[in-house]
Amino acid sequence: MHSSMEQLSNIDKNLVSLRKALTTHVLYDKLQTLEDVRVFMEYHVYPVWDFMSLLKGLQLRLTGMELPWIPAPNPMVSRFVNEIVLAEESDINELGEPKSHFEMYLDAMSELGADRSSIDTFIAGIRKGHSVAQMIDELSLDPAIANFLTVTFNIVDGGEPHQIASAFTFGREEVIPDMFLEIVRQSEKQTDKSFDKLTYYLQRHIELDGDEHGPLAMKMIGLLCGDDEQKWDEVLETAKEALEARLALWDAIAEKM
Repeated sequence: MHSSMEQLSNIDKNLVSLRKALTTHVLYDKLQTLEDVRVFMEYHVYPVWDFMSLLKGLQLRLTGMELPWIPAPNPMVSRFVNEIVLAEESDINELGEPKSHFEMYLDAMSELGADRSSIDTFIAGIRKGHSVAQMIDELSLDPAIANFLTVTFNIVDGGEPHQIASAFTFGREEVIPDMFLEIVRQSEKQTDKSFDKLTYYLQRHIELDGDEHGPLAMKMIGLLCGDDEQKWDEVLETAKEALEARLALWDAIAEKM
């Protein structure tokens, strides 16, 4: 029987090559101009959006979301999830207004001049009750975006809480490097414009993920898996699947540049 720390360490070791493939991806060398950042955002906005369904999938399964209400099975896990939901769904933007991180990202896209027509149409369709699969078809989304969304929603719809938590924690290896901010800063100088919304979004994300959400999510996985070896195996399997979908998306964005 292995402790949670040992199990998490084992998962980390097994994900090293996939993470390295992401952090050393050719995409980063190709990110040179503001136009490249726009292209990146037009693709990356879909993972920013579907991240919320992983999070809300956890909230639905792990906190008191049914009526009449009854206490959640594990109040500590409940608190972890609710804390993350509070920040991701209703954080405070750079103007002091409550906004989800997804909406902050959309604002940053507008500020940078990225094309929002695809994601706006997608969200409008979901709002009307269309399925994710219907909207993928309707918009003829790039196969890498379609695959990314399909992997996520297969996990959300069919996954147990520990599998959703795995995709949420390990599969969202956000590797937006300092260079991303550097391009934005250089563009601000050249164009005499300020891109406060994107800068704020990136800095807020780095702050939350590193300082708060990352450690909370790791604890949550430990509590959800306990001593169940099969659950730990499924956590690793799900993490690999989610990271592979991310790599395929990075490949597609690099090709577009």
